[in-house]
Amino acid sequence: MPEPSAGTLTEVPVEEASTPVREHVEVRTGRSPGQVAWARLKKDKVAIVCFAIIVFFILVAIFAPLLYSLEAVDPSTGAKADPYTTYTKLIDFNGLPTVGTSSAHWLGVEPRLGRDLFARWAIGARPSLIIGFVAAAASTILGVTFGLIAGYLGGVADKIISWVIDFFLSLPILLLVLAIVPIMQKSIAGAGDLTADETSRIRFVVLIVILFVFGWMGLARLVRGEVKSLREREFVQAARAIGVPTRQILFKEILPNLVGPIIVSASIAVPAYITYEATLSYLGAGLVEPTASWGRTIADAQNLFATYPLWLWPSVIGLSLLVLALSLLGDSIRDAFDPTSRR
Repeated sequence: MPEPSAGTLTEVPVEEASTPVREHVEVRTGRSPGQVAWARLKKDKVAIVCFAIIVFFILVAIFAPLLYSLEAVDPSTGAKADPYTTYTKLIDFNGLPTVGTSSAHWLGVEPRLGRDLFARWAIGARPSLIIGFVAAAASTILGVTFGLIAGYLGGVADKIISWVIDFFLSLPILLLVLAIVPIMQKSIAGAGDLTADETSRIRFVVLIVILFVFGWMGLARLVRGEVKSLREREFVQAARAIGVPTRQILFKEILPNLVGPIIVSASIAVPAYITYEATLSYLGAGLVEPTASWGRTIADAQNLFATYPLWLWPSVIGLSLLVLALSLLGDSIRDAFDPTSRR
């Protein structure tokens, strides 16, 4: 029998032959809906620009005293400008300013009173932002609470809450608010007379209360419908079967699945409440003098916009930019949580 040649005989080392071949295994980790939405938002240029605009106005509102303190000393008055001090030296006999934009008054001064317009513009961002965000947060909490109760319990609780929602939605909110604000102000003040500062503080609180009391119904109806669908899912039925408490089912099983719609609703509510505050101030049912507010400024400046546009346009532009940025950011958040959107 012939021996195998060297070309046909191959030696395999013992260690190499016994070592198993390792294949590259790709490990994939799942992402939550929130992580997916965040990844989509970071790629959305409109959302990034809108977020930058919102942060800008928030910083302006927070650091307003620092910003108007950077203005120079006025040579006529010998003092730095602030939002509330009047300077009649800067006004002529017709009530129009005798000075324009300068290092001491970046946006000029207010007709009739001579108050610094940049200081009032910067500090005027505070009421709009505070009322918008606080009212949106309060109405979101109220809407989610009632929506969870109505959707999960059903029966009598669902009928009562649904009737309350329908009742509130049928009311003419704007007309009702115009009537409620002075009534609540009078009831809080009693028989005594209020100063302008006290009146403005009372109206500030009243506006927040009214906006969130009349603003929770839409979210409650949305949450109610989602909860009615989720309570029949397998994971909720399994939690019920093993005796998980109702509170834990609501807050640990159902509520995490509603984060997307809740965030979208809150982001859309903020610009709506800011617009309401400006509208009510414009109509005389909102904040009053001497509190600086963009809506109050627009109401005062509407008759002189052609003669002295610096009084009107900064507040109009600031309010329009803020509301537009919040609205577009809300749309971007809604699209980010929507799996069918390609934005």
